[in-house]
Amino acid sequence: MNALLWTLQIALATVFAGSGLAKISQPKERLIAIGQTGVTPFPLPVIRFTAFCELLGAIGILLPWLTGVGRFLTPLAAGGFAIVMVGAIGSHAHLREPRNVALTVAILVASVTVAVGRAVGL
Repeated sequence: MNALLWTLQIALATVFAGSGLAKISQPKERLIAIGQTGVTPFPLPVIRFTAFCELLGAIGILLPWLTGVGRFLTPLAAGGFAIVMVGAIGSHAHLREPRNVALTVAILVASVTVAVGRAVGL
């Protein structure tokens, strides 16, 4: 189970670091053009705030568990990712993007798995 959780943590950190870097550095139109269509209904300040949270989460999902310092932050980061994914699912559903909804649901499941698994100390 530990190997699965680490694999999911690394995958989530990679996904959210990439997404956060794009959202914090690109204009909204460019984000939509490169496939981040879920940002469409949101104003730029919300997109930038989400990007900042994604970048902090990418650090928080790996570093505390890796260093053994503040391990409670890892399940919190994963829970934060789950919350972001609930919003993303709503956004993609509103845009009628079933493929993106399915991908986002998979990220949600991975986030919840890490949150629960690390919260119980696995």
